[in-house]
Amino acid sequence: MRIPTSVLAVGRYAVAILAVCGSVVFVNAQKRAGFTTHDKAYYAPQATIDFVRPGLTIGIVSAKIASDGTISVDYKLTDPQGLPLDSAGIQTPGPISPRFLVAYIPKGQEQFVSYITSTATAVKGGATATQPSGDSGGATQTVNVGEYIYTYKNKAPSGFDATATHRIAIYGSRNLTEFDLGTNYATGTFDFVPAGGTPTARDVVRDADCNKCHDALAFHGGSRVGVAICVMCHQPQNSDPNTGNSLDFKVFIHKLHNGSALPSVQAGNPYHIYGFNGYTEYSSVVFPSGTASIQDARNCAATCHNPKNGALQTNAWLQTPSRAACGSCHDDVNFASGLNHVNLPQVDDNQCSQCHIPQGELEFDASIMGAHVMPTRSATAPGLNFTLVKVVNGVAGKAPTVTFTIRDNAGNGLGMADLTGGSNRLALVMAGPAQNPGYTSFGSDVTTPGYVSENPVPSASCSPDGTCSYTFTHSVPAKATGTYAIGIEGRRGLTILPNTQQQMTTEYGGINKVIYFSVDGSPVVPRRTVVSINNCNNCHSFLSMHGENRNQIEMCVLCHNPSENDASQRPSATIKAQQSLPPQSVNFALMIHKIHTGNNMAVNFGTDYSIVGFGGSFNDFGAAFANVPAAITNTGVLFPTMSPSGGVGDTTKCYMCHVNNSEQVFPIGLNPVADTQGLLNPAPATTSACTACHQNKSALAHAASQTDPKFGESCDVCHGAGAAYDVDVVHAGQ
Repeated sequence: MRIPTSVLAVGRYAVAILAVCGSVVFVNAQKRAGFTTHDKAYYAPQATIDFVRPGLTIGIVSAKIASDGTISVDYKLTDPQGLPLDSAGIQTPGPISPRFLVAYIPKGQEQFVSYITSTATAVKGGATATQPSGDSGGATQTVNVGEYIYTYKNKAPSGFDATATHRIAIYGSRNLTEFDLGTNYATGTFDFVPAGGTPTARDVVRDADCNKCHDALAFHGGSRVGVAICVMCHQPQNSDPNTGNSLDFKVFIHKLHNGSALPSVQAGNPYHIYGFNGYTEYSSVVFPSGTASIQDARNCAATCHNPKNGALQTNAWLQTPSRAACGSCHDDVNFASGLNHVNLPQVDDNQCSQCHIPQGELEFDASIMGAHVMPTRSATAPGLNFTLVKVVNGVAGKAPTVTFTIRDNAGNGLGMADLTGGSNRLALVMAGPAQNPGYTSFGSDVTTPGYVSENPVPSASCSPDGTCSYTFTHSVPAKATGTYAIGIEGRRGLTILPNTQQQMTTEYGGINKVIYFSVDGSPVVPRRTVVSINNCNNCHSFLSMHGENRNQIEMCVLCHNPSENDASQRPSATIKAQQSLPPQSVNFALMIHKIHTGNNMAVNFGTDYSIVGFGGSFNDFGAAFANVPAAITNTGVLFPTMSPSGGVGDTTKCYMCHVNNSEQVFPIGLNPVADTQGLLNPAPATTSACTACHQNKSALAHAASQTDPKFGESCDVCHGAGAAYDVDVVHAGQ
């Protein structure tokens, strides 16, 4: 085998090549195996990949506890292809620092207890708390390169239960910063019964469900990866001496995700924890799963407690309710006195499941599933289902006629009378051209820039099977060319549990549909697909905005175009100072990027992004968490995706939203964005999209300097696919 010169030059690792030459051949034969375009290693020189073999996997072979309590574990350190790594970083690059935990589940209980604890002292006041801890100072024996046996310094206590389920966890990091490959983190866990037998460990939620929002669940600097290790320390033993708050997983996780919706927070008591980085404030966390209001922590089964996740105790939340778990969200309940618990004291958890059965006969009853129903997703809703059948006369200068159907879930046809009055609503929206929207005028009487919305209810004709026809009152512009679009949106009002004490009114919407048509006889070219609603719903569960009317990206972009803003609502802003400010752009790319950049705007750039919505609601998506005025509806969005170092707010992970590598396909040449509150107005399309995240002035100056008045933007020269500063390359994590 010929060894590349660049490998020979690495110096202190030269001898290691001989030890792992077979590994080099294997990796070279499977170039970039185990890496995606979102990893730094994907772009590293092949010689570096062959030599370094980046990544880290920790596999536990076996574990045992001797009769005297001595704990030992046999484990392997490998790269992602299973090839051995030297923990010392001598025979293979990158020293690895493993750490060791051990815990067990006492008989008759459900949660872990750590054999090893330490005392934590509050930074002020001297309060203390006993917390689970890791082992240090034990002995490591090398079996082979990459395989080791670690004997714990701490022992299991005398009389430990050898028939109980135990869990060993090893977490560690591999330092590859000298190769510009960052620090690789990994965690391995192993369940066993020291006396022999099948372990039954705690297994309620799975990483895959957490990662739908977080992408890669990792905490404490990134070193602890996954729920399996979290629950070993975050259990009833654990609390914060600084705040007195429990760090038990079911309590801690429920509270921090519920954040601003906690009764205690709404009553003026902040929820925060003193951790590795000092105090962390969770009082403004907005759980993204919900519908029109975004936050709805009742959506348990669609988010964390996924019944299809394969966890052994995936139904624990339904079958074994407890004061700690339920009281973590319902923290205004006093179980000792019965306050806010229908005046019934609850001294233990033995009878919780007697009243709170998994599912009752009605929604909104005392059953667990019933109590967590979101009204807008009520199963009693008859349903509202649209199809767009065809567009006739959809040509330049003519008023198009649209044929569509409206039916309920049983297939029964609905007519215009079914969408009249109350909160019922139906609208057809026409916009275009589909590939370059934003500045089309549909008439001097149309105040909405780039589109026109019409109400078909008064004049549409419908047959009994729900097939309807409507002719727009506005025409396709006389000089229109290319492909235009028409979308349908609507909702119906619903009374739930009528004539009962639980009676409530709500709304539910139909799934938007969009149809494309050519206005000049040219081939129909639908709008490009940039993001997927499925990706949105990984976090949002069922994203539905504007009063249950809009729930598909194809519909959103008809209105959220480069010329659209909040001018129609700003004069009625609930914060008077906002009324006289210029309108805020709500172009889709700018708006979504800025909303999800959120709190990073204030922290990293000293900027902000706020929209005046319907009814004058003031939505400040960039405000820092502290000292938020009550008049602000939404504040300080913190994008939940986690960085390799375990921090939330990592907006470099474009793939969480984008599809079809669309982040690499720039909208060069499309309509500029009217950004009257921005530094550059109008802003070229690509400049607007990118600087919505990269909000420092230097980034905007760079984009502006690379835009020619005659030829336009040149972003793709450096940042296009395969270029030196390819978007995926500069956004790649370690």
